[in-house]
Amino acid sequence: MSTPGGSMTKAELVEEVSRVSDLTKKHSEVIVDTVFKSIIEALHRGEKIELRGFGSFRLRKREPRKGRNPKTGDKVDVPPKKVPYFKPGKELKDLINRVAAPVNAPPPPGAAAAARDSAAV
Repeated sequence: MSTPGGSMTKAELVEEVSRVSDLTKKHSEVIVDTVFKSIIEALHRGEKIELRGFGSFRLRKREPRKGRNPKTGDKVDVPPKKVPYFKPGKELKDLINRVAAPVNAPPPPGAAAAARDSAAV
């Protein structure tokens, strides 16, 4: 698992899926790759992806603009482009921002429903 304040790599995510699901690392890697590929393909088609209890992925359009080459200072035209954007859902925000509960404390109300909904995706 990644260190606190660090970042989780794809390999660590595959390891976690394998550990939690009792699947092989190879099967877990196929699952993780398929999820990422599906999100990328849907965005490429211009679709929005909504994962209840987690958030949504969508594209934002950036208009063409005038930029500046930092090395030479010359003005350059920056073409329009689409950029992926993730908007976290309310449940994800709440889970991230809640105060850490003691280990033996009962889960907060609605936690089971949020876990069930996220597992159903």
